[in-house]
Amino acid sequence: MAENRFKVKSEKQGSGKGFFGFLASGLKLGSAWESGFPVKYLPKVVFAVLLGIIYVWNNHYAERATRELDRLEEEVEDLRADVTTLEAEYMFSSKQSEVAKKVKELGLEESKEPPIKIVVDEDEY
Repeated sequence: MAENRFKVKSEKQGSGKGFFGFLASGLKLGSAWESGFPVKYLPKVVFAVLLGIIYVWNNHYAERATRELDRLEEEVEDLRADVTTLEAEYMFSSKQSEVAKKVKELGLEESKEPPIKIVVDEDEY
């Protein structure tokens, strides 16, 4: 029976696989971390993270405001339609013939005689 042998991967085959391998070899980030955490970059990183958080919050706020605006516009259109309907009903019910029909139930009748003009002389006062 033959002996078991392990395959040895070459340096060229192991590193540089894919995008992140290329990125790590191109940027040489290992030398920056050898002496510890690079604190000098911390304010810039915190600022970038803060800007990202503000950007995401602003997008959420704008989307919420847009949805609220759409809902309110729909409500205004419904109310406008209601007002138009009520105005039309009011105009119809205030016509002379409609008023005459409503007051007939109270025992009032429409005058058949036209109104007359009362003339007063100036010296009567």
